[in-house]
Amino acid sequence: MAQRPRYTRKDSTQTLREGLAEYYALNPHLTLPATQPPEFAKILEAHDVGHVIYGCDTGMYDELKILPLFWWTSECTFQRFRQMRNTPAVDVMYDDMIREKGALWLYGEILRVIPPLIPELVRIWFKTRDRQKRLPFLDSQPLLDRSLRSIRQEYDLLPLIR
Repeated sequence: MAQRPRYTRKDSTQTLREGLAEYYALNPHLTLPATQPPEFAKILEAHDVGHVIYGCDTGMYDELKILPLFWWTSECTFQRFRQMRNTPAVDVMYDDMIREKGALWLYGEILRVIPPLIPELVRIWFKTRDRQKRLPFLDSQPLLDRSLRSIRQEYDLLPLIR
């Protein structure tokens, strides 16, 4: 059995920069933000940073969990997400996934993970209501050399990570 990535561990002392390096090393199929136009690169990088900070892998369960985590704990509220979603660059992520795996696979995976995901989302929602301090979304530069544990503590994310 493969060892769990260090960045997914709740108490990881890796810096965000180290966690991102591990995330990209473990997922060589991912599009690197540096290879994309600036508008899309910022959104893509924010998404990748979220995977590391929230301790999420790239499986469908965590891909579906990460959006509500953004909406409920970061500056990327649902309203802001909808505005970003209207940019053609964001469609690239979805189109690539469908092209790589097929629409039937994508929707089948979504239907497979929704039942076990719903109770976790309800638990997270209860823990994130009335949140005042929100994680930066499009500007992670100031966080890069901080430990994941300290970022998670500052933004009260530890209770959300299993």
